Amino acid sequence: MDFESANRLLAGLTNESVSRRYPGRLNRMRAFLDLVGNPQTRFRTMHVGGTAGKGSTATMIASIMRAAGHRVGLHVKPHLRSVTERARLNGVPVSEERFAEYLSDMLPAIDEMERTQWGRPSYFEITVALAFRLFADENVDVGVIEVGIGGKLDGTNVIEPLVSVITNVGTDHADILGDTVEQIATDKAGIIKDGVPVVTAAEDIDALRVIRAAAGAHHAPLSVVNENATIALLPNQMAYAQTFRVCTARRRYEAVMPLLGEFQLVNAATAILACEAVEAALPFSPNDVGAGLGDISLPGRVEFHPSRPALIFDVAHNVEKARALRAALEHHFPSRRMVFVTAIADGKDAEAMLAAWSELPAQFIFTTFRTVQRQPIQPRTLALIAENLGAVARAVEDPIEALSVGRRIAGSADLVVVTGSTYLVAELRDWFLEHVGARGAAV
Repeated sequence: MDFESANRLLAGLTNESVSRRYPGRLNRMRAFLDLVGNPQTRFRTMHVGGTAGKGSTATMIASIMRAAGHRVGLHVKPHLRSVTERARLNGVPVSEERFAEYLSDMLPAIDEMERTQWGRPSYFEITVALAFRLFADENVDVGVIEVGIGGKLDGTNVIEPLVSVITNVGTDHADILGDTVEQIATDKAGIIKDGVPVVTAAEDIDALRVIRAAAGAHHAPLSVVNENATIALLPNQMAYAQTFRVCTARRRYEAVMPLLGEFQLVNAATAILACEAVEAALPFSPNDVGAGLGDISLPGRVEFHPSRPALIFDVAHNVEKARALRAALEHHFPSRRMVFVTAIADGKDAEAMLAAWSELPAQFIFTTFRTVQRQPIQPRTLALIAENLGAVARAVEDPIEALSVGRRIAGSADLVVVTGSTYLVAELRDWFLEHVGARGAAV
């Protein structure tokens, strides 16, 4: 099987959101892993869940661990350019050839599952199992594993980690996880294991109460970021980076991080506390924090490109991320006019997302995206919502044309913000890097 065939096979599988509605999905994941040799038992892990920031936090943990000299596997989702990004060794995605080899080797297990009561595993379950096998075969010192959706019944919740991380709790995926913050927090707290340390950056009172109760029930030591760490933004000499200090009960850390958005400082503090929780098994130093965070790259996370007009690419596909993006834009670009090029997937709280962005000096171009995995909200529907909020908006069906229109109507000092669905950000980021990016590299 070549990589193109592997992609075709995955494209025909149950998508990631629908698979979460299957009530026996965790048993199905365990049955599938049994057939491929239970690779998740052959390496140590750190588990990272939450509504927003879990991919960034997982990547930060992996980068710190790598700077400390450990061999690190990283599983994150979704991907921007290639599914191979979901399984990384020391920061490098698995090669297309090796990805296809692993998937081909797993085909007998996939076919056998189809003959059982569980049925064929989903896209997400297969890519997680593939990452587990890769990390086991490569004898990683630790695998940093990002949760897919929720926690309790997520396909990654088969591991026995050294630490469980819950970045925060919001209302994304309420149709799957529950109608209230408490119900969603209960699901996310499902990754907490007996005696395993827990780190959370959750601040919502109701969510934090649920997490505290779950940690207590499992006799799991709990570290709350805003109680166990202080974060200070320091004077910065670098454009489009942040210099900061994090102090914990153990020591002080300083770093210059090439990322925008104050929320990333909270993610960094969360990552540091998670690393402290496993320090006995995986030692690291303050210098490793500085080196790891100083070398980090997070494409599609408030990613700035200094063309004229300048562009921001940010995967803000839920209300929490939309508000975080607004705060980042207000902080880093306080005097800039903006043109948003946006698509939002069906099922998201589009009105609340647009309400957050409508507070900015911005106009909007709404578009669509092309994938069999999700359906977009129609651009005209989004434009009507924005207009009702008092914003200037238009609908342009074709994503490339939407970006072209956005760049034409933006002044040279303005900022074009490509955001919303991962699928839109991925497509337009690729197009921009191929056609324009060579004339203005990312910082």
